[in-house]
Amino acid sequence: MAVKEASRQAEREPVDATLRRVDLNLLTVFDAVMQERNITRAASHLGMSQPAVSNAVSRLKNTFNDELFIRHGRGIEPTQRALELFGPIRQALQLVKNELPCLTFSPQTSQRTFKIALSSPADLRIAPRILRSLAQLAPNLRVHLDAQPDRGVYQKLRYQEIDFVIEAKTSEYAGISQEELNIEPLVVVASAAHPRLAQTLSPAQFTLEKHALFLPLLHDRERSDALYQGRGCDFAYQSGELSNVLGMVATSDLIAAVPQWYAEKMAVAFELKLLPLPWSAAGVTTYLTWHEAANKDKGHAWMRETLLAVCR
Repeated sequence: MAVKEASRQAEREPVDATLRRVDLNLLTVFDAVMQERNITRAASHLGMSQPAVSNAVSRLKNTFNDELFIRHGRGIEPTQRALELFGPIRQALQLVKNELPCLTFSPQTSQRTFKIALSSPADLRIAPRILRSLAQLAPNLRVHLDAQPDRGVYQKLRYQEIDFVIEAKTSEYAGISQEELNIEPLVVVASAAHPRLAQTLSPAQFTLEKHALFLPLLHDRERSDALYQGRGCDFAYQSGELSNVLGMVATSDLIAAVPQWYAEKMAVAFELKLLPLPWSAAGVTTYLTWHEAANKDKGHAWMRETLLAVCR
């Protein structure tokens, strides 16, 4: 047993010795440069001089035996190796920050930036509320709202390139936390001049008419099945943009199931008639999504509770 323990100790020592030779302060520089993609802005963010940051980047290149950053226009772009390092380093730094008792968060004085991705139609419904509320609660806090989240949005959550996602989609990715914000009731919309529809719509008529499909309805399988499964609906048009769906309905004989609040808001402008669904069906559920690595972050927790309160 003593021999085995000595062997294990011998295996650990070179790794520990290597780690002791690494200046871990360089990792905060790496994180800032990755976020800003600009040495000058990273220096301002860190409260350091530009030469000091440039020197730190040179040392990082030696540490990881990679260029890490290459010039691109007026800024810099990370290499593949830098992209691979970014997520683990961000999470490690966040874990350390979460455990420091001296770090507090004051919404009245914080100048922190939060990045939130919102999908349609949540951006139109929720974004104005978020901006109004935060202007009162945290006047110095900055918020960046991205109304066109891409397919890599959950990877960005993992790497903490964004803080929250608000959309009508559940996630099964590891480490992702979600909480329901609200459920938007649905109505059927049709052109005011539709030749076949009056003020009511039967199940048979719903099935026989051609449809414009609002794609986020498919993100929640339970609700999309309740609407369309087994009915043989003909989808002549589909879009993830709600305004495009209403525009198509307004200028054709297509019908669509859409969130009621938006249909009521745009009925006059698009010259639409609104009809109740011919059977009971749940609406579009919107979720607040974040990565569990941020659970202990005091500022993130405050923003999370604020978003839940504002958006509900």
